[in-house]
Amino acid sequence: MDKIALKVANREILGKKVKHLRRQGITPVHLFGHGIESLAIQCNTDELERVLAKAGHTGLISLKLGREKESRNVVVREFVRDWRRGQLIHVDFYQVKMEEEIRLEVPVVLVGEAPALKSKDNMLEHELEALTVECLPAKIPSNLEVDVSSFTEPGQAIRVKDIVIDKDVTILNDPELVVVKISFRPVEKVEEEVIEEAEEAAEAEEEVEAPEEAKPGAEKSQET
Repeated sequence: MDKIALKVANREILGKKVKHLRRQGITPVHLFGHGIESLAIQCNTDELERVLAKAGHTGLISLKLGREKESRNVVVREFVRDWRRGQLIHVDFYQVKMEEEIRLEVPVVLVGEAPALKSKDNMLEHELEALTVECLPAKIPSNLEVDVSSFTEPGQAIRVKDIVIDKDVTILNDPELVVVKISFRPVEKVEEEVIEEAEEAAEAEEEVEAPEEAKPGAEKSQET
């Protein structure tokens, strides 16, 4: 996998004061990893946005920190945005060792067209949108493609064990878990309820008793 270059600098501003950095177009970043000292760093927000868009959670990033001669190999562990404005708030990078396997989430991407969906009675259910894999950093897949073009009828499914992947990559999820499947679309019962209500109303009308006729020999009341 190609590496994506990114320049960062050490950060001295910590805590709530980092809001001043964001106003200057700088995003606070945290770097950590197995066997290394955690570091508070910072990066130009526009440049960071470009890298995040390209790398996602699986792309290998070549991180150039200050005056260090050698770049660090990292992946994005997490990033946080302001849910109201979409502003980037914070990013966590995880430093990897190229000779050690790493465990991370890889998105599942559906490809192809399912013939079963030509019927409005059927629907596609994407059960797992990401899978946990373990591999060397250089072997991290950008995504896991799942072809749904073989789906012709309801009941068909693709499970974790059916996914074809590089022999150097191991999927850690339960092999029997369903990733995607074809199901019948739930039938709305609106029409049935309307019919039932109409039938009940008709039955109620039939049960309405007609006025009683005067019995033989009965005296009629007279007005006084």
